[in-house]
Amino acid sequence: MKDVASQAGVGLKTVSRVVNGEPGVTPETERRVQEAIEALGFRRNDSARVLRKGRTATVGLVLEDLADPFYGPLNRAVEEVARAHGALLINGSSAEDPDRERELALALCARRVDGLIVIPAGDDHRYLEPEMRAGVSTVFVDRPAGRIEADVVLSDSFGGARDGVAHLIAGGHRRIGFIGDQPRIHTVAERLRGYRAAMADAGLPVAESWISLGSTGPERVAAAAGAMLTGPEPVTAVFAGNNRVTVTVVRVLAAHARPVALVGFDDFELADLLRPGVTVVAQDPAALGRVATDRLFQRLAGADLTPSRIELPTRLIPRGSGEIPPAN
Repeated sequence: MKDVASQAGVGLKTVSRVVNGEPGVTPETERRVQEAIEALGFRRNDSARVLRKGRTATVGLVLEDLADPFYGPLNRAVEEVARAHGALLINGSSAEDPDRERELALALCARRVDGLIVIPAGDDHRYLEPEMRAGVSTVFVDRPAGRIEADVVLSDSFGGARDGVAHLIAGGHRRIGFIGDQPRIHTVAERLRGYRAAMADAGLPVAESWISLGSTGPERVAAAAGAMLTGPEPVTAVFAGNNRVTVTVVRVLAAHARPVALVGFDDFELADLLRPGVTVVAQDPAALGRVATDRLFQRLAGADLTPSRIELPTRLIPRGSGEIPPAN
C-alpha cells in the first residue's frame, strides 16, 4: 500500500478507501490509485484484513449433495446474492451424513466465515450454538434446525404432496403408492403426511404396502415400485417423493405392461420431453436460496430479527403422466 500511495501521489488512507470501496475519494484520485495498483500488481491481504476487522466477507453453504440437480439453482442463487453483497461463497456437501455436516459446518466457522447457510443432514444442531453466539449468523434451508431456534426457509412439502395426490384422486385413482426417501428426513415426513391427508380427505383407505421409505438408490426404488405394481390389488398410480425417486419410477413404468399414473415431487431436466411428460409438484430452489441468503445478510447488517420459519409455495405442473386414468 505504501508503494501504491507513493506512485499515485496520495496518502495511505486514500489507498485504503479505494481498495475497500469507501467514499471520500474523487474520481480522478481513484483513477490514479487504480492505475498504480495495476502497474504494481497490488493485491489486498485478506488475512491481515480479517485480523484487523474480524470479518472475512465470506459465506459458507453446507449442502446435502452437490451432484443433486435440485441444489444447482439453489447454490447459484446463494452465490449471486452473496456476490451482490461483496462476499465470496464456500460450499461443501454433507452427503446426508450428520457427522460430516457437523465437521464441515465447524470447519467453515473455524475459517471465520461471516455466516452459514445449512441444509441439515442431522436433527441436533446445538453444536452451532457457541458459533451463533459468537456472531456467525446462520440460516437453515429446506429442513428446519434440530433442537435450536434459528431461521429456516422451506418449501411447502405437506401442501405440495397433498395437492399432487389429490390430483391423482381427482383423475379416478383410489390405490396410490408413495415412494420416498429416509423417514427421518423432515421433507420426507411432511410429504408422507400430505399423501395421507389427501387420501383421508377423499375417504380412501391406505394399505401400508402402498408406502415405501428408504434409500433413493435405483435398486431399492425399483424393487419398491415393482412390489406395488404387482399382486392382487396393485396400485394404479404412484406419487414419488423426490426427483431421484421419480427418475427410477419412470424407468420402471416404461417397462410395465399396463399404464400407471405418476406424479413426482421436484421438477427435473427433460421431464417435459418424455412421453408422456412427467407431472410434477415443482419447488423453486433458486427462490429458497435467494430468500435464505437475503435473510442471512439482513442479520449480518445488524437487523434485530426473531428466528422465523419462511415457507414458500409449490406448484403442480400437469404434463401427462399424472393424468393417465386408472386401468382397472
